[in-house]
Amino acid sequence: MEGVWVHRILWLVVAAAFVAGLVVPDEPVRKDDACPPRDLRVSAPYAVTGYWVMPRADPCVTRRMVEAIHAIGGDTLITFGPRFAAGPPDPDFAACRVDGRPCAEVPGVRRVYTYVTSEEFGEGLLRCPGLDRRVESDGRIFYRLTLAGSCAAPAHDLVLVATDGDGLGNLMREAAAYGMTVFPGLPAAPQRAGKPWEPDLAHTAALNAFTARVLADYRTRFGAAFGGVYQSFELAARARSDRDPIISLYAAQHAVVADALPGKKIVVSPYIDARRGRGFPPSQVPEGIADIAGTRHGLPMAIAVQDGRGTGKVPVHGPHEAEAAVAARLVPVVGAVRNGQAYYGSTASYVEAAAREVPEGVELWVNVEGFEPTPAAGECGRVDPLPLRGRTTKARLDQQVMAAGRHPAKIISYGWDPFFTCQARHDTPSLADDIAAGWQQPIIVAAYRKAVNGRPGVQVEGYNLRGGTLTFGETSVQQEWYARSRLETAWAPYEPTSPWTPVTATNEAGHTSTTPYVMP
Repeated sequence: MEGVWVHRILWLVVAAAFVAGLVVPDEPVRKDDACPPRDLRVSAPYAVTGYWVMPRADPCVTRRMVEAIHAIGGDTLITFGPRFAAGPPDPDFAACRVDGRPCAEVPGVRRVYTYVTSEEFGEGLLRCPGLDRRVESDGRIFYRLTLAGSCAAPAHDLVLVATDGDGLGNLMREAAAYGMTVFPGLPAAPQRAGKPWEPDLAHTAALNAFTARVLADYRTRFGAAFGGVYQSFELAARARSDRDPIISLYAAQHAVVADALPGKKIVVSPYIDARRGRGFPPSQVPEGIADIAGTRHGLPMAIAVQDGRGTGKVPVHGPHEAEAAVAARLVPVVGAVRNGQAYYGSTASYVEAAAREVPEGVELWVNVEGFEPTPAAGECGRVDPLPLRGRTTKARLDQQVMAAGRHPAKIISYGWDPFFTCQARHDTPSLADDIAAGWQQPIIVAAYRKAVNGRPGVQVEGYNLRGGTLTFGETSVQQEWYARSRLETAWAPYEPTSPWTPVTATNEAGHTSTTPYVMP
């Protein structure tokens, strides 16, 4: 996760990637009924079931994207909320004119905010005749909205909204057809000058007034696919002060959500940072989770802890590997040192800490970062905006799923475009292609001693475990018991004789995988 991007900056990713020959450009906007028929099959169900996506103005491009995610088992889509920005309108709004005058030229305006998005709002957003307007100009759609409590107020704040089309509406329609759930991003708070990692709380009242308008519109227009909202302003999952500005923002904006969308879920994805000297130890995570949960105002909440591997802030390794060298792709971040020298702990230790005390009303999810800290020669990834990021592999994603263990109720990933879809050349597979081809690979997330009917044995949990054998070190044993619920479970009679025993699963389809984590 990289923080919150303005929607137009997200589109620069796609545009720049096209220039570099990394992705296929979107086709011209067409009517929904001209799109190819939907394919509702789930052909390659993978352990990751949710993805961050960019709303697309083209309904057919949206259909292809949602279909591709659904085909590999995705059932959840999340979008970033655009920035609710304070300050004079930028050039994007030069074409916004009402009766020949700039949209911002309205008597009594105290402050003008801007919002660049990919959605078209309903008529219910326009509350004050004459002041609130929907404007079509130069092929774009703009909205001018007053935030006054009364249409007759002599002074008021104004919001100018620019959109490139109804991308979010397209996403909702396709998600509904595929039985999926969408969590659109809440409007992201203005950032403090000089401290962009903090919200500028001076604008909270205006932000909340605009958020309430947007959510009221969502409540009216969106149906079963609308699962709730994503909190777009990012924070760390660590102990926080009583006056933490991000927690203050969460509490204020989530109160608006609770009032506008009773019963809907709020998704938050805090990051962890295990780097010594810059980050924080796993012991701080439970308090950080509790602080975030305290802002939910009675709503259900999913806290999707970012695993940190994509940014290089957290390594993926077993508890016995503190003295091993850091992975090669992490060296640009922390140097060529040992894991224990660079980091307080691994992803597994942070997820375990988060799982110790999950607050009431909260689900623990894990957000596995689907990219590398830096690009390598010959691979695609994010070319703009900075920092550059590289394409990872399915094998490494499997390791991240292993590191999450059996704790998360759901595993999601940032982000679909460009990291899962880009290609170094048009004849090379994308990460999504590799997942579709290798989805049957077993993934072990836990292995532990368990006696059955007085017989010593080992129980293994994970994905794609059915049938075949479990191998402990050099000893292979036929599975004797298998069950499936949220995770699959297999058991074999074996009593480990060494302190750490590597576990390999070979399923009935003949696919084999060895966990990098070992059983005490």
